[in-house]
Amino acid sequence: MPPAQNTAGPGREVLTSDDIDRALRRIAHEILEANKGPEHLVLLGIPTRGAHLARRLADALERVEGTEVPVGSLDVTMYRDDLRSQPTRAVEPTVVPPGGVDDKVVVLVDDVLYSGRTVRAALDALSDLGRPRAVRLAVLVDRGHRELPVRADYVGKNLPTSTAERVMVRLAEHDGEGTEGVRIAGPAEVAP
Repeated sequence: MPPAQNTAGPGREVLTSDDIDRALRRIAHEILEANKGPEHLVLLGIPTRGAHLARRLADALERVEGTEVPVGSLDVTMYRDDLRSQPTRAVEPTVVPPGGVDDKVVVLVDDVLYSGRTVRAALDALSDLGRPRAVRLAVLVDRGHRELPVRADYVGKNLPTSTAERVMVRLAEHDGEGTEGVRIAGPAEVAP
């Protein structure tokens, strides 16, 4: 009998769709506990997949508390320090929820925390929008290898990796139904 083919993509699966849902539910409870409820919370997802995760996290918070939490997105493209080396990045609109970010507890949401440079760019972008009471960071995957002193407050999964590996997050909203999950692949497994 021939070995089963991997139809879900390269690498090994580390989180399934159900695992992602469980991680977001847990993070929602952690945010509510740390904030003592949903008051003054604003979620800002970092496009592309971070924006989808922020919407899912807002839904999870609403299911727990019965209160809608404002959610938006924060494009960091023009604040990145690698823009010269990667000038083809697409700029997506920043969407600030009604009420803004002043005196709010802003939770930045992203899919993977790696070097910390995207978070630094997000903090710069956020400072142009107002002055939050506090800023927290929620990530689906923390893979290590920080280049800046950045730490996530809420983590779905800590995933130790080598710098040669690639963490691939796929979400139904962006990548299509049936593709959801998180995979880790070595350089030989990643398509160009």
